[in-house]
Amino acid sequence: MKIVEERFAVHMDDFKHYDTEKLRKHFLIEKIFEADEVLFTYTHYERLMVGGAMPVNKAIKLDPVYQQKADFFLQRRELGAINIGGSGKITVDGTEYKINTKEALYIGRGAQDVSFSSDDASNPAKFYLNSTPAHHAYPTKKVGKEDAKVLNMGSSETCNERNIYQLMIAGVVDTCQLQMGMTELKTGSIWNTMPVHTHSRRMEAYFYFQIPENQAVCHFMGPAHETRHIWVGNEQAVVSPPWSMHSGAGTANYTFIWGMAGENLDYTDMDFHKPSDLK
Repeated sequence: MKIVEERFAVHMDDFKHYDTEKLRKHFLIEKIFEADEVLFTYTHYERLMVGGAMPVNKAIKLDPVYQQKADFFLQRRELGAINIGGSGKITVDGTEYKINTKEALYIGRGAQDVSFSSDDASNPAKFYLNSTPAHHAYPTKKVGKEDAKVLNMGSSETCNERNIYQLMIAGVVDTCQLQMGMTELKTGSIWNTMPVHTHSRRMEAYFYFQIPENQAVCHFMGPAHETRHIWVGNEQAVVSPPWSMHSGAGTANYTFIWGMAGENLDYTDMDFHKPSDLK
């Protein structure tokens, strides 16, 4: 295991003065996957860790990172994994879970021996990972798209018709603070999360994937009255502070995974901002 980097929290007053290079340095995670490695970025927003595991030639183990000061990774944490690659397996303390494409696994606090493997090295699994501190040990649970709460949102007229799969959320999986889900845009729609919103009691990370070659997503962030943008490539993520709205528009269809951490598990706790009010 190696850690990619560490991200410290940014105040919104400081954020106003960032140029493109500084925005990307503080909020964009450019590399999520590396063959036969587990990569993580440790953020100081609710101590959310964002990463990926890509087993190709061997099974790879989830080891603790330096910042944790822990005997094992999930000693004081919970973890969500969503597979965006080929079929694979996650083994948790001797129990094997087969995880196909766009299926998820929640792993509760206290699991000591966790490893990732692929069924086919030529089409390896890619497990996108979010992890947060946990105060209680909830049971490990696999969640498929058929198990998720599904929201059908938007319309073709506003180019934001989409299906939201709530994979790790109250009523589907018991968690301490972690919430995760996946949003698939329908053909012809490019906007996600529109109208935009903020939620000051939790932060969020967006992971974009299935972006076609030579295409990109423009991710918008910042206070609604003073927005900024970051161009994001395939299989890259953006960290969104609790004071920042978050939305994106692609040059082609794409899918993204959202992960949230904070004190509030109420998914509907959002302050919306009309598109006509954005600046």
